[in-house]
Amino acid sequence: MTELPERFETVYKALDRTDLLAAPVAAALAGRPGPTASDSFFVVDSDPAVADTAAFCERYGARMEESANCVVVRAKKGADYHLAACMTLAHRRLDVNGAVRRHLGARKASFAPMDVTVEETGMEYGGITPLGLPSSWPVLIDAAVVEVPYVLLGSGRRRGKLLAPGKALAETPGARVVEGLAQDLAP
Repeated sequence: MTELPERFETVYKALDRTDLLAAPVAAALAGRPGPTASDSFFVVDSDPAVADTAAFCERYGARMEESANCVVVRAKKGADYHLAACMTLAHRRLDVNGAVRRHLGARKASFAPMDVTVEETGMEYGGITPLGLPSSWPVLIDAAVVEVPYVLLGSGRRRGKLLAPGKALAETPGARVVEGLAQDLAP
């Protein structure tokens, strides 16, 4: 493991603290097979008041380059709307109107409304994660995310953050790793 977990007072195996996970996230981790099974995922307890990435990083001394955001996008294809998840490192900006729209084959793409996001994911806003999403959703992951040895991401709740191997996120059902899904933010 990297130095990242040492920044937190206590790090738990994720399935040992399901109280810090949304129910769909806990179920997804419990059923995860293969070389990055649920024992590769950890969780840290955190203050829900600082769940937003920038505030979390400042409070706990984490770097934006090792933290990821997952957002739900609503893509319009013809007369229908479809939902998808997109993940990028926190210091990068998701290209919703370009790369995301093209990869989803949509005429239009935008961030999904908060109430739709919460209802459709079963997760709290500010803790959205690609783990445990509906199996029909595409999950677009910026290629930079899978290069991080352990990345901080939502746990499905505002309280708690997951620590997951970047490469394991590429094994999430529906995941597609996409080069250029996001760009670095201007300094």
